[in-house]
Amino acid sequence: MSLVPVSDLLRKAEEGKYAVGAFNCNNMEIVQAIIAAAEAEKAPVIMQASQGAIKYAGIDYITAMARVAAEKASIPVALHLDHGTSFEQVMQCIRHGFSSVMIDGSKLPLEENIDLTNRVLAVARAVGVSVEAELGKIGGTEDDISVTDREALMTDPEEAKYFVEKTGVDSLAVAIGTAHGRYKGEPKLDFERLQKIRSLVNIPIVLHGSSGVPDDAIKTAIELGVRKVNIDTNIREAFVDKCREVLAKYPDEIDPRKVLGPAKEAAIEIIREKIRVFGSNGKA
Repeated sequence: MSLVPVSDLLRKAEEGKYAVGAFNCNNMEIVQAIIAAAEAEKAPVIMQASQGAIKYAGIDYITAMARVAAEKASIPVALHLDHGTSFEQVMQCIRHGFSSVMIDGSKLPLEENIDLTNRVLAVARAVGVSVEAELGKIGGTEDDISVTDREALMTDPEEAKYFVEKTGVDSLAVAIGTAHGRYKGEPKLDFERLQKIRSLVNIPIVLHGSSGVPDDAIKTAIELGVRKVNIDTNIREAFVDKCREVLAKYPDEIDPRKVLGPAKEAAIEIIREKIRVFGSNGKA
């Protein structure tokens, strides 16, 4: 089947009270792993590409691989831009066939974020592409942030309500204590804040930086209204760890297929585990 907008998947997730996994793809093996895992679990799935992935693989390769994967799949597949930071980049992805985009204006003042999001929405809506925006700052795990500063970076529920009213965006990424990259300790999510946001905002909520968040915490977030959960670091860890393991056992191996093949299988397993945690298995 052809690529579908993320909004279609999240609408059904809202009805079923589960979340759809959004998994970052950087190369062919990870694209294949995402699809194989979703097929095995009979789950809808979101493949997403960051600016780094697009720079590494090239937008033509990313979209071509995703299109082929979706056409051959028996489950619904979306191709989503993760953390697009400029109008121009988002337009490039729409022109190349992405079915969903994220415009991340979270570093901008609120009104500028609203204006940028509305510019993207005006184009995306005209061509059937769904749009995710972000409010609050989801930092990296290496950021040296005090408790007071971290509080200031989290999404303000009243601002979230205002933002959604002024944009009508399809989904909203919120900052409730997660971070991108590897966690040094166990992340503490602000469920009270999430519950308040969801009571004021009647659209699907997106949780970024979810690798390393305990399964129970993810499940609680889903119960409170999260409908899209992003996973990248866990896939990288599984993939690269298996590569290291194979090369340590067979240091003279020069066939990349014998290294990357097992790495792909490791990625499939971690993605399948996440799909089951999100409750999207059997929902295709």
